Amino acid sequence: MAAASETERLLGRGPAYGTTESPVVAEEEELRRRLKYFFMSPCDKYRARGRRPVKLGLQLAKILLVTVQLILFGLSNQMVVTFKEENTIAFKHLFLKDYVDGADDSYAVYTQRDLYDRMFYAVEKYLAIPNETIGRYAYVRGESGGNRSALMLCQQYYRKGRIDPANDTFNIDPKIVTDCLGVDPEEPQPLPPELDRSYKNFTLKFHKLINVTIQFKLKAINIQTIINNEIPDCYTFTITITFDNKAHSGRVKIHLDNRADIKECKDPSVFGRGDNSFRLFFDVVVILVCSLSFILCARSIIRGLMLQHEFSRFFQRRYNQNVCLSDRMEFLNGWYILLVISDILTVLGTIMKIGIESKNFASYDVCSILLGTSTLLVWVGVIRYLTFFQKYNILIVTLRVALPNVIRFCCCVAVIYLGYCFCGWIVLGPYHVKFRSLSMVSECLFSLINGDDMFVTFAEMQQNSYLVWLFSQIYLYTFISLFIYMVLSLFIALITGSYETIKHQCEGEAPVSQLHAYIAQCKDSPKSGKYRRDSASSCSIFCCCERAPLQDNALLVN
Repeated sequence: MAAASETERLLGRGPAYGTTESPVVAEEEELRRRLKYFFMSPCDKYRARGRRPVKLGLQLAKILLVTVQLILFGLSNQMVVTFKEENTIAFKHLFLKDYVDGADDSYAVYTQRDLYDRMFYAVEKYLAIPNETIGRYAYVRGESGGNRSALMLCQQYYRKGRIDPANDTFNIDPKIVTDCLGVDPEEPQPLPPELDRSYKNFTLKFHKLINVTIQFKLKAINIQTIINNEIPDCYTFTITITFDNKAHSGRVKIHLDNRADIKECKDPSVFGRGDNSFRLFFDVVVILVCSLSFILCARSIIRGLMLQHEFSRFFQRRYNQNVCLSDRMEFLNGWYILLVISDILTVLGTIMKIGIESKNFASYDVCSILLGTSTLLVWVGVIRYLTFFQKYNILIVTLRVALPNVIRFCCCVAVIYLGYCFCGWIVLGPYHVKFRSLSMVSECLFSLINGDDMFVTFAEMQQNSYLVWLFSQIYLYTFISLFIYMVLSLFIALITGSYETIKHQCEGEAPVSQLHAYIAQCKDSPKSGKYRRDSASSCSIFCCCERAPLQDNALLVN
């Protein structure tokens, strides 16, 4: 009661502030005012102190810069991916005999003659590249000082293998032996009509053969980047053709893999093009803006933790009570943590982007993940400024209320879901293409929950075993009924219930935490002028202000 009477006397229209009140009451009122200012919106902070919302403007500028940077990098990356994919398709048609687009899973041979034919065909097409290909390719010779040839024709087989199905006997030594033959294109180019045919004496050991590989490298230049005012890239393609016989099933699968290495071309010359100075300047601007955003957001986080520590100590000293965990977490702004993470990812991604454009390395995938994730977080961070408006805050508040219940619900559902995954994989895997691996089973079941491919999943079930087919019907019907009609409905009900709770709270009197009830005792409006400092502060925006005496107490800014 004593504290309440002191508060009423402090907030009443009595003598001027700081004249008759005790130091403890004055300190408490000052702390309330600083807490209220800490949780104000950028607009109220501007009214309270006249300070422009620098972080808001900086975040909007960062959204624009990061999005433009992502679009420019995406267009450049799209050209890289397109060039690699089109070359891969060209290589398949060049080196794989009778290849048809889309036939990667079914392209195979079944006789020894066909295997030799496909193998020698690939080598002959490699030797004839300068005379036949439309694209401009160059051979990559073997390393200097080594005995490695431009093309390596290798077979892997068991060191000892004897299989006799007639007597149901076998004798195998599982140690793998690799036997290789080097093939080099003739000099000078173009090739003479008569080529060295020594590779045709390469004999395969079919009774113990594991696989046959043909590996070589080709060079090419991607000149289409000139469209985006970029210096063309020089590519080195490592092509590997594999004849896979590890299953020993009588079917040898053939597939071609293409790995691209990108490096800077020697002495590039493009008339009137190829100046990357603007892109470099733009990337440097992005790094500077993100660094400034990181400093400001990190400073706000530190100031929030300092104010939390000060409030906890004062509350313990004044009322002999501890501040609850939920109130202490109010000072830790998750939006600032999200922006700090996005700034770090953007800076790292931009540095990698500069390295890629300067051809120092070619980690397009890592750079894409960094820039894409940072852009996602930057755009999500805009929601923070919408949370200051009650009508736009409904999504965040609903997610915050529903998230604990949703997580507990998902943990329970995950146990049932994993049980169905393991059961479907082991039972239906041999009879259904969608259940061949655990990842495929999970993808198939998740699609069924969303109502996708239901009929196809039932129809593709093989009926070789009536018992397994009957089990599959029970399995699919129970899973669909359980997850669509019960689990999914309960999941939606959890979120709907949280929304209704928030809606009723908005219509009535919302519950107030101990922290906000304590702050509400401060009746000073943002326009009252009591939030302004009496003297100008000498601290910069890059460091935390030192505490001044009580009469000139500095306010912490969120």
